[in-house]
Amino acid sequence: MGTIVVQAFITLDGVVQGGGGPDEDRERGFDLGGWAMDYDAQHDTGEGGELILEWERRTQALLLGRKTYDIFAGSWGVWDEAAPGLEGELTKRYNRIPKYVASRTRGELAWKNSYLLGPDVAGAVSRVRTEVSGEIRIWGSTELVRTLAEHDLIDEYRLCVYPLVLGTGKKLFGNGFPRSRLTLRDSRRLASGVVVNAYRRG
Repeated sequence: MGTIVVQAFITLDGVVQGGGGPDEDRERGFDLGGWAMDYDAQHDTGEGGELILEWERRTQALLLGRKTYDIFAGSWGVWDEAAPGLEGELTKRYNRIPKYVASRTRGELAWKNSYLLGPDVAGAVSRVRTEVSGEIRIWGSTELVRTLAEHDLIDEYRLCVYPLVLGTGKKLFGNGFPRSRLTLRDSRRLASGVVVNAYRRG
């Protein structure tokens, strides 16, 4: 039985949109993209990258919404597997593991080992959960996260909380998100001031 784990870079006010770069996600006029980059550059010891690598070595499948899939396919899906460090390691891993995509508009997926979940997303994810042994990772994909939370299918949230308030942008836990009782499983502070919290379903 797989474990469904949501990973997110998130601000103090709950925003998860566009942390990785200025043009990562400009939906709804969001112009504050790249907010995580200055903090990530402060990980002088490499602790942030090592933490991500530690997590991703456990990843046996990805669950992605259509927009996040497009971002990943246009980066990890085309980058050089022989690149040094984190980029090469994750490119190799993401190319090899299955990627399950929730989309109402896509007819086919070009990135290898990618599969559409179909119209019954919760039912399809429940089946994937029984077929995959290990961690099934969700990055981004706020609409998918909400759908799975409504069906009690999220086992863990790993949140890298940045000491920053943006005041605008898509939130992981927006209005109407299903009530969820969680237990803090682990917490650590990085040198940059980012706090990494892992919450399990209560």
